Amino acid sequence: AAAAFEQAAPELLLFVNLHPLELADEELYSPDAPLSLHARRVVLEVTERACLESIPDLPERLRRLRELGFRIAIDDIGAGYSGLSNFVDLEPDVVKIDMSLTRGVDGSKARRSVICALAKLCSESSITMIAEGVETAAERDTLVDLGCDQLQGYFFARPGPPFAKVEPNSLRKLRLS
Repeated sequence: AAAAFEQAAPELLLFVNLHPLELADEELYSPDAPLSLHARRVVLEVTERACLESIPDLPERLRRLRELGFRIAIDDIGAGYSGLSNFVDLEPDVVKIDMSLTRGVDGSKARRSVICALAKLCSESSITMIAEGVETAAERDTLVDLGCDQLQGYFFARPGPPFAKVEPNSLRKLRLS
């Protein structure tokens, strides 16, 4: 990932998935590690699908990563192991809502209520909220209206080569009041 990122435009961020157990790997904290060289532009996504309880000194480890310049994200919130405890423990810079909550959000009052509450929590905490798995214009519009900061999914682009350009044809212009 670090080698491919050498070719990325300077304004791009690199999101890297981490299993919570990888937070115990001392190599992650080395200033000379390949990702550390780009740390100011790297967001480490810690999946919510596994437990953080077994990570010794989690607050200290997170401090060290942030000191190197990394940002922290919770990936797959809403589909995970520990509910909102990871939200509190990680104090993330970014929260990524799992596609199980975003799929069909336009037709589900319960999904809209949960995402609206998460959006409020993230906004009040200055956390960027990204909705994963957007596949339709109706989902996109609903998620924007609920307060999601960013969206990702097949509606915008399919997986492809690293740092491919995304055509703006699927983007919606937001009304500013």
